[in-house]
Amino acid sequence: MKEAVPEIHVHAFSPLEVWQGAATLEMPLRDYLLRLRDAGLGTLPGTAAEILDDEIRAIICPDKLNTDQWLEVMETAHGVGYRTTATIMYGHVDGPRNWARHLLRLRDLQKRTRGFTEFVPLPFVHMEAPLYIKGRARKGPTFREAVLMHAVARLALHPWFENVQASWVKMGPEGVAACLNAGVNDLGGTLMNESITRAAGAEHGQELPPSEMEALIRELGRNPRQRTTAYGTPPPERVEASFQAAELAAVLNTPAHRYERTGPLRLVRPGLDADGS
Repeated sequence: MKEAVPEIHVHAFSPLEVWQGAATLEMPLRDYLLRLRDAGLGTLPGTAAEILDDEIRAIICPDKLNTDQWLEVMETAHGVGYRTTATIMYGHVDGPRNWARHLLRLRDLQKRTRGFTEFVPLPFVHMEAPLYIKGRARKGPTFREAVLMHAVARLALHPWFENVQASWVKMGPEGVAACLNAGVNDLGGTLMNESITRAAGAEHGQELPPSEMEALIRELGRNPRQRTTAYGTPPPERVEASFQAAELAAVLNTPAHRYERTGPLRLVRPGLDADGS
């Protein structure tokens, strides 16, 4: 990608993917991160954090890396020059005590590295989530809890985190407006055909064009400003181009018909085809 478009900024590879990549190649984390950087990787998303509390991770993501491993990837990444985001995914089987542990662990790491660019709370979207369907999680956070998560994060992480972002994909325009009055200073990107949240049952995620985003910000008496991934100022030509993007085509999310079968269930032993050969 960098060879084809040198000016592109590559923002990929979650801490989980970095951990697994280094383990697969039997490389130290630092060496693997340097290899990714040399290949063109610019920054890392702070996803796969969920709740940085192993009491909760054992329930919602036991097959992912644990809290210490997530923090180790991020500290190592910051140490070799990467800037990263930090997230929390809340409102399932967790509670205020777990949220507090998460915030404090992020704050402690940020004090040492100053490598996080922003904190992004992500409310749990329950509708199609297996954890909820199986009766093991609640219906996401309440609206009050969601607003408080952003507000408390602004207080708890100050002054180490300069930016707190509200996800318009998760919160919608009304939720974002409330959060902008509760400590948030960033709305994230416009996005294109976001599918993860929509597949989970949320209404938002197709796109929020710059013109609509700026209108929302101005309605609240704030001054909009575009930024780069690392919170720099984008070139004027890129800002102008962002307002001239063509409309996106509608996305078709084909639903998965749970528990439906087209015929009798046929069990096949390992090593055998369905006909027994």
